[in-house]
Amino acid sequence: VGENPAAVDTAGVSVTGLRFAAVAITGVLCGLAGAYMATALQAGFGREMTAGRGYIALAALIFAKWRPVAALWACLLFGFFQALALRPDVVEAVVRVKVPVPFLDALPYILTVIVLAGFIGKAIPPRAGGEPYVKER
Repeated sequence: VGENPAAVDTAGVSVTGLRFAAVAITGVLCGLAGAYMATALQAGFGREMTAGRGYIALAALIFAKWRPVAALWACLLFGFFQALALRPDVVEAVVRVKVPVPFLDALPYILTVIVLAGFIGKAIPPRAGGEPYVKER
């Protein structure tokens, strides 16, 4: 629907219904993510609990050039670098050098800046993304 909603409408699929379903699914997934962040990631809901993860998610989307499977792999890559900060002993065993924990904490954000610097002009968003669709009569 993001590239050509008129083609979807011509095929007999409701553009409004499809977009509504996509927003509803997104809301459910965001609710689950928020519940996970408030319960499993930290002790409870608090200020700055996202710690810039939305910025990283947007960078993963741009890095994946708006393709769902590529976005999954990009999120796994960023998640891997976030997981490294939780296990500095494993990182030190692999690289055989003492790595400062603040550097490991900053690694996902450093990777985000590098990815955005390299891909920001090359990733083209869907043409009709964010534009209302008015059905022709």
